[in-house]
Amino acid sequence: MDTTLSFFVFYGFLLVFGLVLGSFYNVVIHRLPREESIVWPGSHCPRCGHPLALKDNLPLVSFLLLRGACRYCQASISLRYPLVEGVTGAAAVFFGWRYGLSWAFLQAFLFFSALLVISFIDLSHQIIPDVISYPGMVVGLFFSWLTGNPGLVSALIGWVLGGGILWLVAAGYGLLTGKEGMGGGDLKLLAMIGAFLGWPGVLVTLFSAALIGSLVGVILMLVWKKERTYAVPFGPFLSAGAVIHLFFGPSLIRWYLG
Repeated sequence: MDTTLSFFVFYGFLLVFGLVLGSFYNVVIHRLPREESIVWPGSHCPRCGHPLALKDNLPLVSFLLLRGACRYCQASISLRYPLVEGVTGAAAVFFGWRYGLSWAFLQAFLFFSALLVISFIDLSHQIIPDVISYPGMVVGLFFSWLTGNPGLVSALIGWVLGGGILWLVAAGYGLLTGKEGMGGGDLKLLAMIGAFLGWPGVLVTLFSAALIGSLVGVILMLVWKKERTYAVPFGPFLSAGAVIHLFFGPSLIRWYLG
């Protein structure tokens, strides 16, 4: 097969693969917090309940053709749907370019997917489902051993360290203020991140999450006039910090130590 044709076939396949999975992730994001089946019934409008035909359920394409509204009740379709689909498709292409079709590709893509789903659920419902975090810990440890990145020992340390650090922070905050400052979901999420990234990844994730969270907090207070006590879910910041390490972690660590 011609090299140019092979290039387009390979990355075209990855893009479609990611877009289709992104459409499924939207189902998970919508139904999982509501304790609904992610398999049955089939795709339907969350407003009017009308089943969606295949032509109305094509990732990205249907949103554009329908101009962001349901065909049957004209209710607006959340921008989350094309955003999740597009980001998942782009991630599949990026990891395919970086790792090729390998175990490392599957490791990175599954980890990114879990973080994406968790972030949108936490933003909407302020919960991080255990049904993602607990299996994610096991999968992270398995792939860390299988690929040698970061290695099983580092992953085990990261798993313990990830949950332990936030537990100490939450316990200390509770003793000082008498209030709960961090939910158990954040602890489990960071433990899962440690299982995938190892203990250096936990440190980079925490530093990045704290920095991003502080910037967002300042913006919320200055622009939207929110109070300092305004509750902001921390899961998306942890996920963003983990993605930063996934993309740039070793370079950041070398730069810092250098």
